[in-house]
Amino acid sequence: MTVAVIVTAAGSGTRLGHALPKAFVPLAGEPLLVHALRGASAAADHLIVTAPAAHLATARALAEPFGAVVVAGGGTRQASVAAGLAAVPDEADVVLVHDAARALTPSGLFADVVAAVRSGCGGVVPGLAVVDTVKEVEPAVDGGPERVLRTPDRARLRAVQTPQGFDRALLERAHAAAPEGSASDDAGLVEALGEDVWVVPGSELALKITIAGDLEIAERWVSARVEGS
Repeated sequence: MTVAVIVTAAGSGTRLGHALPKAFVPLAGEPLLVHALRGASAAADHLIVTAPAAHLATARALAEPFGAVVVAGGGTRQASVAAGLAAVPDEADVVLVHDAARALTPSGLFADVVAAVRSGCGGVVPGLAVVDTVKEVEPAVDGGPERVLRTPDRARLRAVQTPQGFDRALLERAHAAAPEGSASDDAGLVEALGEDVWVVPGSELALKITIAGDLEIAERWVSARVEGS
């Protein structure tokens, strides 16, 4: 049996302030998608990329050196993952879902997630301890302040990253059962089935590049890595 990694790259670059879709924005001279595929390829027998429908040719040119299959993504992340899942070969029994925006995720984290799924954990996410105090609030009314409802114990909180890994049959069942837009990540869909999701230690390098400041941080990390090699 084999491992498939779905790299979601269909998002826009709006919050990043770039004209290109986010996955094609350059980081240290290479698109984010290329960095993401480089990290994922060591753990994957099959690579599937979901890309914007209007940019499939560009995505295929970038993915070709990695042997990745490129499919059109949907209007939401959930729809894009479903499109990628439909392209996973029959022999794959473990599926990882990874955001191209987490372009510098180290290959070792992919291996850790795969190992945890192989050990019997049907759903696995990497996570980091939360260092800030977090407040749960109720929505503001007419632009006023938000009222705090409670302060969760941060010792029990984790900031979740990707790749998220799953037993393939479980992930397919979760997607089949979920209404569109019912969860912000695939682990949430699995949780909605009443199934357990497990956490392995994440990595600071798995930063999600969302705004220009994140890209600047990633650029510094790449520069430091090159200078130190």
